[in-house]
Amino acid sequence: MSTSFYTEEELHSLGFKAVGNDVRVSRKASIYAPGCISIGNHVRIDDFCVLSGGQGITLGSYIHISCYCALFGGHGITMEDFSGLSARVAVYSESDDYTGASLTNPTVPKRFKPKYHSAPVNLKRHALVGVNTTILPGVTLEEGAAIGAHSLVTKSCEPWSVYFGCPATKIKNRKRTILDLEQQFLAEEAARQED
Repeated sequence: MSTSFYTEEELHSLGFKAVGNDVRVSRKASIYAPGCISIGNHVRIDDFCVLSGGQGITLGSYIHISCYCALFGGHGITMEDFSGLSARVAVYSESDDYTGASLTNPTVPKRFKPKYHSAPVNLKRHALVGVNTTILPGVTLEEGAAIGAHSLVTKSCEPWSVYFGCPATKIKNRKRTILDLEQQFLAEEAARQED
């Protein structure tokens, strides 16, 4: 083994719903229900990540999921192109109720969890999440939304805005310069592939 990433052949043997080109998944990542996970092109998933397919995880292209991230796709998670997760980010599309109105934990049938909450999580293009952040069910990070380190995201975030805190609140607008850089990058990539 010359690399810590699965080979292309090994990736296809894992049983993902779809796998694009130039996909690197660490051998140290834990993948559950791979048949519910679709991965686009130019994606890297680092060591010690957990991807639990559930109702589905869909990863677009040019995505990086840094080490120690966890995506719990019980009700669906989508990450669009150029979105990314810094180290130790947890994304939950389902959650137990902690008020005492429901039993908790995965060993208990859902009929004993009347307040169980599940809803899809969506990270739109160029959404970026800082280290050690938690995203709860039902959240959408609109295009270009950026979340600062150590935040708790309980509500959807506006496009091209920076959020920070516990709970996360908007602190400023985010520059859109990356849209021009994206166009330049994609043009260069297309020209390189023609050669």
